[in-house]
Amino acid sequence: MTLTACAAPGTPDASDPATRDPRPPRTASPSPTLAVAAGYDVGEIPPVPLFVLPDLSMLDASLSGFAIQVDDAVGDLAGVRVEPQRCDAQGTSLGVLLAYGDGSGTLTGPDGTVTNYGDGSGTYSLNGTEVTVYGDGSGTYADGTTTVTSYGDGSGTYDDGTTSVTLYGDGSGTWSRGGRTITNYGDGSGVYDDGTVTIQNYGDGSGAYEGPGVSITNHGDGTGVVNGVPVQVPELAPVPRLGTFPSMGVLAPAPSCGTRIVLDAAVLFDFGSHELRADARATLDAVATVLADVPAAGVEGHTDSVSSDDFNQALSERRADAVAAALAERGVTGSLDTVGYGESRPVAPDEVDGADNPAGRQLNRRVEIVVPS
Repeated sequence: MTLTACAAPGTPDASDPATRDPRPPRTASPSPTLAVAAGYDVGEIPPVPLFVLPDLSMLDASLSGFAIQVDDAVGDLAGVRVEPQRCDAQGTSLGVLLAYGDGSGTLTGPDGTVTNYGDGSGTYSLNGTEVTVYGDGSGTYADGTTTVTSYGDGSGTYDDGTTSVTLYGDGSGTWSRGGRTITNYGDGSGVYDDGTVTIQNYGDGSGAYEGPGVSITNHGDGTGVVNGVPVQVPELAPVPRLGTFPSMGVLAPAPSCGTRIVLDAAVLFDFGSHELRADARATLDAVATVLADVPAAGVEGHTDSVSSDDFNQALSERRADAVAAALAERGVTGSLDTVGYGESRPVAPDEVDGADNPAGRQLNRRVEIVVPS
């Protein structure tokens, strides 16, 4: 479940219409010598990421043993998310749960449709673990390692000893895993910190980014500084308010029909490019290791809705092909079928209330590796 974050090597040849990015430049006078945040344009500060709440199916090894194995191997890499593929009785994927939107627990499916799930009172067992649902949205889950509490008023907590999520019900909340933390203050401001990269959005259009070899300040007035060099940059969109904690009915485990390894495109590629970044090597090495004995998997490319449909479709196909080729080079011998979906399968809205939603767009720009059960 997911809750509600260039002038560089590999940039497409501007003379090739098939790879030309039709978007206007995001800086007034970008310099090819300026450092950039990985996967972003000159002077652009990545958004504070949206929250991710692990799917409760991850707690049931009989449903999602492979997903748990993959998560143990690669889940602490920034920009990588592992989840069981939630499916209904017909085997149709149910999508991922976003903790922002209408606040009731909203499931955004692979086709962009939204479904709200009902709730009822009672208890049920998950491999001997008792779950209590009170019928008003509140409830508890505890198995000795993982605890989930939904208070029914929009607030709640999740903690499995590795990942911790707290939503306060007023649009604010915190998320942490390993050395990574996200704080959303509910007023448009927020902070991301992983010990190497820090992203700050002050909620008034200004913000800051600190990462290896690059320091970016956005003053919120159309100007900024990259490593001491003045640049022109658009003001930052505010961090979207978080929704309420999902009801226990929404959080109930669903059957799994496979495993999805979701890779943030910014981890793999430079801005507008389908050529793999050199520092994506560790991520691809880890993924290749867990796929070594998998007989077949699908590699899907996805984009946000910025740029034309044709450009996004072609870019998503090239990125899927690039990841599949890299995995094959790393010893993955199973069949890797590639497909690009362009912007047709969002997992988060690119806009909220008519305003740009950079963190949602970031979730939509991704490559997914789908391993059937």
